Amino acid sequence: MGDVLAGFHAAWEFGSDSVRIRFERGIRTPKLLQALGERRIPLEAIAAVTLTPGKRGTVVLQAVPRPGADPLMDAAAGQLKESSDPYRLVLPAEREALAEYYADELRGQLVADEDVRSDGCLVPPPEAPLHFKAYDGKASFDGSAVSFRWFWTGASSAKWKAGDKTFPVGDLSGVEWRSPELFEGHLRLLHRDVAEQQPGQADQDPASVVFGLGYGPVHESLPFAASVLAAVRASGSTPSLPGQPTAQATVPARRDPADIADRIRHLGELHQAGLVTDAEFSTKKAELLAEL
Repeated sequence: MGDVLAGFHAAWEFGSDSVRIRFERGIRTPKLLQALGERRIPLEAIAAVTLTPGKRGTVVLQAVPRPGADPLMDAAAGQLKESSDPYRLVLPAEREALAEYYADELRGQLVADEDVRSDGCLVPPPEAPLHFKAYDGKASFDGSAVSFRWFWTGASSAKWKAGDKTFPVGDLSGVEWRSPELFEGHLRLLHRDVAEQQPGQADQDPASVVFGLGYGPVHESLPFAASVLAAVRASGSTPSLPGQPTAQATVPARRDPADIADRIRHLGELHQAGLVTDAEFSTKKAELLAEL
Protein backbone atom coordinates (compact mmCIF):
# COMPACT_ATOMS: atom_id res chain seq x y z
CA MET A 1 0.00 0.00 0.00
CA GLY A 2 1.84 3.18 1.11
CA ASP A 3 -1.19 5.51 0.91
CA VAL A 4 -2.39 7.95 3.56
CA LEU A 5 -5.96 8.05 4.90
CA ALA A 6 -6.70 11.25 6.82
CA GLY A 7 -9.52 11.54 9.32
CA PHE A 8 -10.45 13.73 12.25
CA HIS A 9 -7.44 14.26 14.58
CA ALA A 10 -5.25 11.64 12.86
CA ALA A 11 -3.91 10.22 9.59
CA TRP A 12 -2.96 6.61 8.89
CA GLU A 13 -0.10 5.81 6.52
CA PHE A 14 -0.22 2.23 5.30
CA GLY A 15 3.11 0.47 4.77
CA SER A 16 4.10 -3.05 3.80
CA ASP A 17 4.69 -4.15 7.39
CA SER A 18 3.09 -1.49 9.58
CA VAL A 19 0.63 1.38 9.94
CA ARG A 20 2.10 4.74 10.90
CA ILE A 21 -0.39 6.87 12.81
CA ARG A 22 0.20 10.61 13.05
CA PHE A 23 -1.95 12.61 15.45
CA GLU A 24 -2.80 16.28 14.96
CA ARG A 25 -1.88 18.88 17.57
CA GLY A 26 -5.01 21.03 17.22
CA ILE A 27 -6.99 22.20 20.22
CA ARG A 28 -9.77 19.75 19.38
CA THR A 29 -7.43 16.75 19.45
CA PRO A 30 -7.52 14.86 22.80
CA LYS A 31 -4.43 15.59 24.88
CA LEU A 32 -3.40 11.93 25.00
CA LEU A 33 -3.23 11.74 21.20
CA GLN A 34 -1.27 14.99 21.07
CA ALA A 35 1.18 13.61 23.63
CA LEU A 36 1.66 10.41 21.61
CA GLY A 37 2.40 12.44 18.47
CA GLU A 38 3.16 9.54 16.14
CA ARG A 39 3.08 5.78 16.52
CA ARG A 40 4.22 2.94 14.31
CA ILE A 41 2.00 -0.14 14.69
CA PRO A 42 3.51 -3.35 13.21
CA LEU A 43 0.94 -5.45 11.39
CA GLU A 44 1.69 -8.38 13.68
CA ALA A 45 0.46 -6.27 16.61
CA ILE A 46 -3.02 -6.01 15.05
CA ALA A 47 -5.52 -8.80 15.69
CA ALA A 48 -8.45 -7.45 13.65
CA VAL A 49 -9.78 -4.43 11.73
CA THR A 50 -13.35 -3.13 11.91
CA LEU A 51 -15.38 -0.42 10.17
CA THR A 52 -18.52 0.74 11.97
CA PRO A 53 -20.94 3.70 11.85
CA GLY A 54 -19.89 6.57 14.11
CA LYS A 55 -21.70 9.54 15.61
CA ARG A 56 -23.10 12.51 13.68
CA GLY A 57 -22.46 11.33 10.14
CA THR A 58 -19.13 9.57 10.58
CA VAL A 59 -17.63 6.12 10.20
CA VAL A 60 -14.91 4.63 12.39
CA LEU A 61 -12.01 2.56 11.10
CA GLN A 62 -10.51 0.72 14.06
CA ALA A 63 -7.57 -1.60 14.52
CA VAL A 64 -7.78 -4.05 17.43
CA PRO A 65 -4.37 -4.63 19.06
CA ARG A 66 -3.38 -8.08 20.27
CA PRO A 67 -3.28 -8.48 24.06
CA GLY A 68 0.27 -7.85 25.23
CA ALA A 69 1.32 -6.18 21.97
CA ASP A 70 0.97 -2.56 23.08
CA PRO A 71 1.92 -1.63 26.66
CA LEU A 72 -0.11 1.58 26.40
CA MET A 73 -3.37 -0.29 25.78
CA ASP A 74 -2.48 -2.99 28.32
CA ALA A 75 -1.91 -0.33 30.97
CA ALA A 76 -5.15 1.44 30.01
CA ALA A 77 -7.08 -1.82 30.51
CA GLY A 78 -10.19 -0.58 28.70
CA GLN A 79 -10.46 2.69 30.66
CA LEU A 80 -9.88 5.09 27.75
CA LYS A 81 -12.71 7.15 26.34
CA GLU A 82 -13.47 6.39 22.69
CA SER A 83 -12.22 9.82 21.63
CA SER A 84 -8.80 9.08 23.16
CA ASP A 85 -8.40 5.59 21.69
CA PRO A 86 -5.28 5.78 19.46
CA TYR A 87 -6.51 2.86 17.35
CA ARG A 88 -9.67 4.65 16.11
CA LEU A 89 -9.75 6.73 12.93
CA VAL A 90 -12.97 8.76 12.56
CA LEU A 91 -13.89 9.82 9.02
CA PRO A 92 -16.84 11.58 7.32
CA ALA A 93 -19.55 9.12 6.29
CA GLU A 94 -19.08 10.02 2.60
CA ARG A 95 -15.63 8.39 2.78
CA GLU A 96 -17.02 5.04 3.90
CA ALA A 97 -16.27 3.32 0.58
CA LEU A 98 -12.65 4.46 0.72
CA ALA A 99 -12.37 3.40 4.36
CA GLU A 100 -13.80 -0.03 3.49
CA TYR A 101 -11.18 -0.43 0.77
CA TYR A 102 -8.32 0.26 3.20
CA ALA A 103 -9.92 -1.95 5.86
CA ASP A 104 -10.02 -4.87 3.41
CA GLU A 105 -6.45 -4.22 2.29
CA LEU A 106 -5.27 -4.11 5.87
CA ARG A 107 -7.14 -7.30 6.82
CA GLY A 108 -5.41 -9.08 3.95
CA GLN A 109 -2.00 -8.18 5.37
CA LEU A 110 -2.57 -9.26 8.97
CA VAL A 111 -0.23 -11.86 10.40
CA ALA A 112 -1.45 -15.30 11.50
CA ASP A 113 -1.33 -16.01 15.24
CA GLU A 114 1.41 -18.61 14.89
CA ASP A 115 3.67 -16.10 13.10
CA VAL A 116 3.50 -13.43 15.81
CA ARG A 117 6.66 -12.84 17.84
CA SER A 118 6.29 -13.32 21.58
CA ASP A 119 9.55 -11.70 22.72
CA GLY A 120 8.27 -8.52 24.36
CA CYS A 121 6.12 -5.59 23.26
CA LEU A 122 5.45 -5.24 19.55
CA VAL A 123 4.53 -1.54 19.73
CA PRO A 124 7.28 0.74 21.12
CA PRO A 125 6.31 2.36 24.44
CA PRO A 126 6.67 6.09 25.18
CA GLU A 127 10.34 6.81 25.80
CA ALA A 128 11.80 7.64 29.22
CA PRO A 129 12.60 9.88 31.00
CA LEU A 130 9.02 10.62 32.02
CA HIS A 131 7.46 12.32 35.00
CA PHE A 132 4.17 13.77 36.24
CA LYS A 133 2.67 15.30 39.36
CA ALA A 134 0.11 13.25 41.26
CA TYR A 135 -2.05 14.47 44.15
CA ASP A 136 0.34 13.20 46.80
CA GLY A 137 3.72 13.18 45.08
CA LYS A 138 5.85 13.48 41.95
CA ALA A 139 6.52 10.32 39.93
CA SER A 140 9.68 10.03 37.80
CA PHE A 141 10.96 7.24 35.54
CA ASP A 142 14.45 7.24 34.01
CA GLY A 143 14.15 3.94 32.16
CA SER A 144 15.59 1.76 34.90
CA ALA A 145 13.85 2.87 38.12
CA VAL A 146 10.69 4.63 39.27
CA SER A 147 10.95 7.30 41.96
CA PHE A 148 8.19 8.79 44.12
CA ARG A 149 8.80 12.06 45.97
CA TRP A 150 5.99 12.91 48.39
CA PHE A 151 4.20 16.27 48.71
CA TRP A 152 3.49 17.39 52.25
CA THR A 153 0.13 18.81 51.10
CA GLY A 154 -1.26 15.48 49.88
CA ALA A 155 0.73 12.47 51.09
CA SER A 156 -0.69 10.28 53.85
CA SER A 157 1.15 9.80 57.13
CA ALA A 158 2.00 6.24 56.02
CA LYS A 159 3.87 7.58 52.99
CA TRP A 160 5.63 10.26 55.00
CA LYS A 161 6.83 7.62 57.45
CA ALA A 162 8.08 5.45 54.57
CA GLY A 163 9.94 8.36 52.99
CA ASP A 164 10.61 9.03 49.31
CA LYS A 165 10.90 5.80 47.33
CA THR A 166 12.87 4.41 44.38
CA PHE A 167 11.89 1.11 42.72
CA PRO A 168 14.22 -0.63 40.21
CA VAL A 169 12.17 -2.19 37.42
CA GLY A 170 13.78 -5.56 38.15
CA ASP A 171 11.96 -5.59 41.51
CA LEU A 172 8.55 -5.10 39.89
CA SER A 173 6.07 -7.49 38.31
CA GLY A 174 3.75 -4.97 36.73
CA VAL A 175 1.84 -1.70 36.93
CA GLU A 176 -1.76 -0.95 37.89
CA TRP A 177 -3.20 2.25 36.41
CA ARG A 178 -6.65 3.49 37.38
CA SER A 179 -7.71 6.47 35.30
CA PRO A 180 -7.65 9.90 37.00
CA GLU A 181 -11.06 10.44 35.40
CA LEU A 182 -12.44 7.87 37.84
CA PHE A 183 -12.77 8.25 41.60
CA GLU A 184 -9.74 6.94 43.49
CA GLY A 185 -7.56 6.97 40.39
CA HIS A 186 -3.97 5.94 41.02
CA LEU A 187 -0.78 4.41 39.67
CA ARG A 188 0.47 1.44 41.67
CA LEU A 189 3.73 -0.45 41.20
CA LEU A 190 3.36 -4.17 41.86
CA HIS A 191 6.14 -5.94 43.74
CA ARG A 192 7.84 -8.88 42.06
CA ASP A 193 8.15 -10.62 45.43
CA VAL A 194 4.59 -11.72 46.23
CA ALA A 195 5.65 -12.32 49.82
CA GLU A 196 5.94 -8.54 50.26
CA GLN A 197 2.41 -7.42 51.02
CA GLN A 198 1.03 -4.12 49.77
CA PRO A 199 -1.76 -2.13 51.45
CA GLY A 200 -5.11 -2.39 49.73
CA GLN A 201 -5.62 1.39 49.74
CA ALA A 202 -3.44 3.26 47.22
CA ASP A 203 -3.17 6.33 49.45
CA GLN A 204 -1.57 4.13 52.13
CA ASP A 205 0.79 2.29 49.76
CA PRO A 206 4.29 3.81 49.32
CA ALA A 207 4.43 1.99 45.98
CA SER A 208 1.51 4.08 44.69
CA VAL A 209 0.67 7.65 43.85
CA VAL A 210 -2.95 8.79 43.89
CA PHE A 211 -4.55 11.18 41.43
CA GLY A 212 -6.79 14.14 42.14
CA LEU A 213 -8.54 16.92 40.29
CA GLY A 214 -5.88 18.18 37.87
CA TYR A 215 -3.24 15.75 39.12
CA GLY A 216 -1.94 12.79 37.11
CA PRO A 217 -3.85 13.58 33.89
CA VAL A 218 -4.34 10.73 31.41
CA HIS A 219 -1.94 12.15 28.81
CA GLU A 220 0.87 12.18 31.38
CA SER A 221 0.21 9.27 33.71
CA LEU A 222 -0.83 6.66 31.12
CA PRO A 223 2.29 6.97 28.89
CA PHE A 224 4.30 6.84 32.14
CA ALA A 225 2.55 3.61 33.18
CA ALA A 226 3.04 2.11 29.71
CA SER A 227 6.76 2.91 29.67
CA VAL A 228 7.26 1.33 33.10
CA LEU A 229 5.22 -1.74 32.13
CA ALA A 230 7.31 -2.24 28.97
CA ALA A 231 10.53 -1.95 30.99
CA VAL A 232 9.26 -4.49 33.53
CA ARG A 233 8.48 -6.96 30.76
CA ALA A 234 11.86 -6.40 29.13
CA SER A 235 13.59 -7.04 32.47
CA GLY A 236 12.22 -10.59 32.54
CA SER A 237 9.86 -10.08 35.48
CA THR A 238 6.50 -11.78 35.20
CA PRO A 239 4.07 -9.05 34.14
CA SER A 240 0.83 -8.49 35.97
CA LEU A 241 -1.73 -6.80 33.75
CA PRO A 242 -3.95 -4.10 35.26
CA GLY A 243 -7.31 -5.36 36.46
CA GLN A 244 -6.01 -8.76 37.49
CA PRO A 245 -6.12 -9.69 41.19
CA THR A 246 -2.72 -9.81 42.84
CA ALA A 247 -1.36 -11.81 45.72
CA GLN A 248 -0.11 -8.59 47.33
CA ALA A 249 -3.54 -7.14 48.06
CA THR A 250 -4.55 -7.27 51.69
CA VAL A 251 -7.33 -5.91 53.84
CA PRO A 252 -6.22 -2.45 54.97
CA ALA A 253 -5.95 -1.49 58.60
CA ARG A 254 -8.02 1.36 59.97
CA ARG A 255 -6.83 4.69 58.65
CA ASP A 256 -5.47 7.71 60.46
CA PRO A 257 -8.28 10.29 61.02
CA ALA A 258 -6.16 12.93 59.25
CA ASP A 259 -5.99 10.70 56.16
CA ILE A 260 -9.76 10.24 56.23
CA ALA A 261 -10.21 14.02 56.38
CA ASP A 262 -7.91 14.46 53.36
CA ARG A 263 -9.83 11.90 51.33
CA ILE A 264 -13.18 13.50 52.20
CA ARG A 265 -11.79 16.89 51.17
CA HIS A 266 -10.62 15.39 47.88
CA LEU A 267 -14.03 13.76 47.40
CA GLY A 268 -15.65 17.14 47.97
CA GLU A 269 -13.47 18.69 45.26
CA LEU A 270 -14.60 16.04 42.77
CA HIS A 271 -18.23 16.57 43.81
CA GLN A 272 -18.02 20.35 43.34
CA ALA A 273 -16.42 19.83 39.93
CA GLY A 274 -19.33 17.63 38.86
CA LEU A 275 -17.20 14.50 38.52
CA VAL A 276 -19.04 12.72 41.33
CA THR A 277 -22.84 12.61 41.70
CA ASP A 278 -24.69 13.48 44.90
CA ALA A 279 -25.41 9.81 45.52
CA GLU A 280 -21.81 8.76 44.91
CA PHE A 281 -20.57 11.53 47.20
CA SER A 282 -22.88 10.50 50.04
CA THR A 283 -22.11 6.79 49.68
CA LYS A 284 -18.34 7.19 49.51
CA LYS A 285 -18.26 9.72 52.34
CA ALA A 286 -20.16 7.25 54.53
CA GLU A 287 -17.68 4.49 53.60
CA LEU A 288 -14.73 6.68 54.56
CA LEU A 289 -16.27 7.68 57.88
CA ALA A 290 -16.94 4.02 58.61
CA GLU A 291 -13.20 3.35 58.44
CA LEU A 292 -12.48 5.56 61.45
